[in-house]
Amino acid sequence: MNEKIASHDRHMKDTAGSLDNTRIRDVVAASSVPSPAATEQLKMRASQLTVSYGEKVAIRDVDIDVHANQVLALIGPSGCGKSTFLRSLNRMNDTVVGAAVKGQVELDGEPIYGPDIDPVLVRRRVGMVFQKSNPFPKSIFENVAYGLRVEGTRNRAVLVERVERALRHAALWDEVKDRLQESGTSLSGGQQQRLCIARALAVEPEVLLMDEPASALDPIATAKIEDLVSDLRDELTIVIVTHNMQQAARVSQRTGFFYMGRLVEVGETTQVFTRPKERETEDYITGRFG
Repeated sequence: MNEKIASHDRHMKDTAGSLDNTRIRDVVAASSVPSPAATEQLKMRASQLTVSYGEKVAIRDVDIDVHANQVLALIGPSGCGKSTFLRSLNRMNDTVVGAAVKGQVELDGEPIYGPDIDPVLVRRRVGMVFQKSNPFPKSIFENVAYGLRVEGTRNRAVLVERVERALRHAALWDEVKDRLQESGTSLSGGQQQRLCIARALAVEPEVLLMDEPASALDPIATAKIEDLVSDLRDELTIVIVTHNMQQAARVSQRTGFFYMGRLVEVGETTQVFTRPKERETEDYITGRFG
């Protein structure tokens, strides 16, 4: 683990603006991310997706496939539409006054938008972890059990089993198993973020959306989050927004580049970082803009 953290510290010293193609190739090679299989199962698909906030168009005509049991990283400068797109995958934009969505998003081939679709049920299947950790002012146990109780789970044995499973999946159990009745806000920043991940995992989603989950964390905590993302891929489909391109190279199998509300390019991570098809992608990766 110390070797991994030391390696991670070296990666974190570079900012997005100073990266060059050689550096990115080194990161991609070091990550040893396997290429996607020839036949991939789609978990989600966005088609001609446009999201507006009043008169402002945040993303326009986005077409993208999200493959099952892979990590899709979304990169691009601030304000380019990454987070708006992420929130559209579980209808979180429904909670924003004035937001309007056109186009379609499918989950396992079924549309998630429409008058007969319950967004709460969508969010149970497509969980989300936000940039800023937001533990509730409750015990560690009750933070993780919250979604289960909302669903109607009351059996204590079931709650205990599901909470432990979620904390183990979030790589937090060994650190908190003797502190479950302490407040979730008493944990460190990295632990709080993993607690929020455990809370999302407790209801057993099929897809996990992560909006810059490590942006406020130190290199050691960030390394743990990245390890967690890689481990969870065996059981979940993950879409992660990140400003750290080396992080995208380390954890993802596919990468999409957003710019000014457009999905400029999406493809296998190795290809996007080392052989981008679009000039805008190459300019951003090499630090010419952004």
